[in-house]
Amino acid sequence: MQGRIIEYIEQGKFICAVVLSENGRRLHLLNQNGREVNLPAARIMYMNAVRLPAALGREEALGLLRETAKRRNEMSLPVALEEIWQLVVEEERLDFSLEFIADLCFGREVSDDQAAALLRAVLQDKLYFKYKDGRLYAHSLEAVEQLREQEARARQKEEFLNSSAAALERLMAGEEVEISPDCLRTLSEYYLFDKDAADFTLARELIKRAGLTAPHAVFHLLVKAGYWTADENIPLLRYQLPVEFSSEAMAQAAEIAVSPVPAAGLEGRVDLRDLPLITVDGPSTRDFDDALHVRRLEDGSFEAGIHIADVAAFVKPGTALFAAACERTTSLYFPDGMVPMLPPVLSEGAFSLLAAEERPALSFMVTLAADGRVLNKKIVRSMVRVRRQLSYQEAEDLLAVDQELGDLVMLSRRLRDNRVEAGAMLIPVPDVVLKLVDNEVKEVCLEDVDSTMRLMVAEFMVLANSLAAGFLANRQEPGLYRSQGPPRKRFFKFPPQDDLFTLFRQRRFLSRGNLGTVPKRHEGVGVEQYTTTTSPIRRLLDLIIQLQISAILAGKGALFTENDLKGYAGIMAGVQSRLNLVRQQRQRYWLLKYLESRKGERMAAFVLDRLHGKIQVVIQKFLLQTELPANQGVKHELGDVVMVKLAAVNALNGTCRFEW
Repeated sequence: MQGRIIEYIEQGKFICAVVLSENGRRLHLLNQNGREVNLPAARIMYMNAVRLPAALGREEALGLLRETAKRRNEMSLPVALEEIWQLVVEEERLDFSLEFIADLCFGREVSDDQAAALLRAVLQDKLYFKYKDGRLYAHSLEAVEQLREQEARARQKEEFLNSSAAALERLMAGEEVEISPDCLRTLSEYYLFDKDAADFTLARELIKRAGLTAPHAVFHLLVKAGYWTADENIPLLRYQLPVEFSSEAMAQAAEIAVSPVPAAGLEGRVDLRDLPLITVDGPSTRDFDDALHVRRLEDGSFEAGIHIADVAAFVKPGTALFAAACERTTSLYFPDGMVPMLPPVLSEGAFSLLAAEERPALSFMVTLAADGRVLNKKIVRSMVRVRRQLSYQEAEDLLAVDQELGDLVMLSRRLRDNRVEAGAMLIPVPDVVLKLVDNEVKEVCLEDVDSTMRLMVAEFMVLANSLAAGFLANRQEPGLYRSQGPPRKRFFKFPPQDDLFTLFRQRRFLSRGNLGTVPKRHEGVGVEQYTTTTSPIRRLLDLIIQLQISAILAGKGALFTENDLKGYAGIMAGVQSRLNLVRQQRQRYWLLKYLESRKGERMAAFVLDRLHGKIQVVIQKFLLQTELPANQGVKHELGDVVMVKLAAVNALNGTCRFEW
């Protein structure tokens, strides 16, 4: 090979070189750029048949190499590969020698320059031929068509990248410019799903070209473009939870909203419209799915009623609304809004137990002794009308002068005491409530879940849920039951007052709750069997249990088999983890956004645990758990109250850091 001109490819370009020497399978070359390189013989793309004169000097050789490279590049330009391909594509065999194709292109007695020029053309335009092991392979008609489509897509991609990157740069510079929906979608999916985004590679290239390399630059651009709001609910989008309802579900909802009373009217229902029903809820509640009443009886006992909106009268398996409920499994509540399980025209209207409106209900009628013992019970399909709609505070203000509220509160306390005696594990950790005004957190407060009116409502809901579970279990009808084993360790019998440390510590030793078709004891609630059916507007489980009980009460037998219920339990389990993450992350976002303006403040916290050189603390005012490195100068005991400083916080990242 010594003295011959060869060609090889380096960084996508053909390089001419002369072989100075060879050693086995490696060649020592002088290339057209004046560099001496060592190259494996296998990398040679083409080799001249004739050697250069041995007496040729280095500079003369370089000049010859450069002239050769230039000449071959020029000769490759007019090569009509498509015409040659059309001549051979119908042949029986599609592999040919380089010389044969060069002969078709240039005519007889092909020179080294012509053969090398053809090879350059083939490797620059790979649409018609492939070069491998010294031979040319003609692509089939189908392959060429596919390659043309690939090239068209590549051109479209390049055009998309260039135009989109330019538009994004102008937008970030403050110009008013319209960004294509495809561009915004590509960027949003990248921000939400990262490597799992459908166009991840395309998005990365677009971000690189547009210079969107700063943290959350894509988010801020999408806000600037009006695609997202400044406080977009990213967890809701990231976990792909449904927000919109299908047209079929909305059509069904509109039809129900016209007449929120079943067509059958009172047929098969008990008329309870004259009972003094009361709803007691939070001030912002819009979906009222439960109401209470109480009457004193002559023998000193009490008739109490827990009345639940009869969603099952309208939302049945096989309907679009039931499918929507199965897709969502629950309503989602955030500091800045909510996503309902059922369309608002129903959840806040036709299904809601609104004052002075007739509504079908499932009523749990209970006779209670003054000490809270259940003397008699029955569940009936009913028609009701709420007389009073009170907030927790309004009910609290009336308590001293309102006998009905007084009786309900007295009975709820007896019910609670009885549950505690039966082993109930009550852990009344306050709710962290964020109050927003114009998308700004104005106040963060801890709301007592154990207030008089909240306790009253909660205890009667627990009673109704326990009765629903007993109704199914005692009849040995298929049901879905919540259960929980005893805590691994117990720190108290009655909930401690104002001792958050003990409550948080106790939560760590609770057994995991389960949902299954076999009735088992629920240690946390303190009952032998338990389910939930008091919030059918907001929870799929409650709707399913209501459907099952309603069908049995109507004399139709169980609507769902045990296998049906296992299937629904699987649906709920599959969605629940995502729902919890979305709720927690959205709550954390708003809390951290509030704390961003309080960086540097010192805050009180109690020591929850010590683990691996770290101290876990809970910021008392916000119930925010965090970790700090162990303070070497001070030994902190569990439960100690310490002061820590908010050192860094970023709501978009979901991170905050405290230090001593």
